[in-house]
Amino acid sequence: MPTALPLRLLQLIIGLFLYGFGASLMIRAAIGVAPWDVLSQGIAAQTPLSFGLATNVIGALVLLLWWPLRQKPGVGTVLNVMLIGPSAQFGLWLLPTAVGLGWQVAMFCAGMLLVALATGLYIGAKLGPGPRDGLMTGLHARTGWPIWKVRSLIEGSVLLLGWWLGGDVGVGTLAFALLIGPLCGITLGWFGIGRPAVGSAGPRPASAQRGHG
Repeated sequence: MPTALPLRLLQLIIGLFLYGFGASLMIRAAIGVAPWDVLSQGIAAQTPLSFGLATNVIGALVLLLWWPLRQKPGVGTVLNVMLIGPSAQFGLWLLPTAVGLGWQVAMFCAGMLLVALATGLYIGAKLGPGPRDGLMTGLHARTGWPIWKVRSLIEGSVLLLGWWLGGDVGVGTLAFALLIGPLCGITLGWFGIGRPAVGSAGPRPASAQRGHG
């Protein structure tokens, strides 16, 4: 894993770009997306905001919640808020919607694998957690609740709100929830990080985390 700061920054930026592009692949597959992406879709459906800009706004609002939780962002946290939305929007501009179940499944799987690889890259850079991960670990520290319970509460609430607003919930949402953790456990190992205690990412740490960090 790179240790020099410029190389770590490059790894971080590449990881964040690939995370957003992976999210756009899953969106174009149209069989369901990750919980935080469901919320971004729902907000985009109900406002003039694009999906990418909605993702940025959500990330910034989540980051504001760090202050009462006494969490400290890093450069990776700030870049997470800034870069994933634009890279996802670029992917949505570039990619067509999948037609036919076979193409839908293939595109979704490619997106999920890319998100897992991207998670290993940007968490492996060790330049700060994503805003959603910080919210999760901050609530864990303040409440004493287990990480799995905090995460389930946050992501369940996000998913329900996004679905109510018109986000895409489907079999892909379930597949992502079940598979992204083990996949990120593999890719985090490639970059010298053991399976994170938070499980995820979000992306989902990420997610080891599921959804932008």
